[in-house]
Amino acid sequence: MFTFRLLEREADFFMSIKKYLHTGEFRLERGGSLKELEIAYSTFGQLNERKDNVIWVCHALTANSDVADWWPNTVVPGGFLDPDRWFVVCANILGSHYGTTGPLSLDPATGQPYYSSYPDITIRDMVNAHILLADYLGIGEIHAAVGSSLGGFQALEWAVMQPERIKRLVLIATDATVSPWAAALNETQRMIIKADATFGDPAPDAGKTGMAAARALALLSYRGASGYNITQQNTPETPAFSHRVRTYQTHQGEKLCNRYNAYSYVKILDAHDSHDVGRGRESVTKALQGVKAKTLCIGITTDILFTPDEVKRLTAAIPGAVYEEIESEFGHDGFLVEHKKLNGILNDFLKI
Repeated sequence: MFTFRLLEREADFFMSIKKYLHTGEFRLERGGSLKELEIAYSTFGQLNERKDNVIWVCHALTANSDVADWWPNTVVPGGFLDPDRWFVVCANILGSHYGTTGPLSLDPATGQPYYSSYPDITIRDMVNAHILLADYLGIGEIHAAVGSSLGGFQALEWAVMQPERIKRLVLIATDATVSPWAAALNETQRMIIKADATFGDPAPDAGKTGMAAARALALLSYRGASGYNITQQNTPETPAFSHRVRTYQTHQGEKLCNRYNAYSYVKILDAHDSHDVGRGRESVTKALQGVKAKTLCIGITTDILFTPDEVKRLTAAIPGAVYEEIESEFGHDGFLVEHKKLNGILNDFLKI
């Protein structure tokens, strides 16, 4: 059994984030509501007098609002999220472990954590929470919404929901809907977690053994064969009849368990699979035709989760969108690794 502990870096994070409390009822797309909603967020830089220098970063599955933590070498001078130039905002997503109301938050009706009673959420619910925060911060125009993977789902959905507000849109390794392949990977992860007999217990460490195995599976789709074969070759120190990658998989599973909880993980996987910009809007094509933002879509050559061909089709469906491709051996996770290439592409695209 994994212990549920707060790492030193995570403790520092919770001390530094900002909070917005929405005291009214927050209604959810799939029914139900949250009686109140707390949103954790981080900002970098300063809002200028014209209020036209906002870059809103939408984060991926298990990240937090501290972009400088999980997206290295971007929130730096000369980076595309340069805090001397931009007012960068990132809100922790609904259902997450990192400060926004989620399964470990207290249910006002019972005074106890929600755990498995936390309601179903969607990508649109996440965006509606972003909209509440943007209004609270006095942000009207958003110069650019930037998102990768599940973050791209949010950024695209926001550009469809409020086309006049989002002026530029950066979509990295993402799509307008969830493919059967991606949904199958998520369902397999849920099956693994739910096979852990502790999942469902009213405890913060419930389902941790299952989540470790699920994360190890997910990493195969994040890095792909090329990424693993570059970084996980055996060394002279590797024991005979073994493989270095075995300890890597175990380590990655434990690493997530020491910073996250299985209830949030499952709820966000469910939200991931809810993504379909065409739902209730006639079709995906019709929805994408309503995007008014100047749009840049970026694919990664070895991404097997959101392939370059899928990102190219997304680009073709958005009026005036431009496609760029990053060559990387690190698969879907290339968006986290290839910061120099991203800076080279995005600094020019984002300039006012």
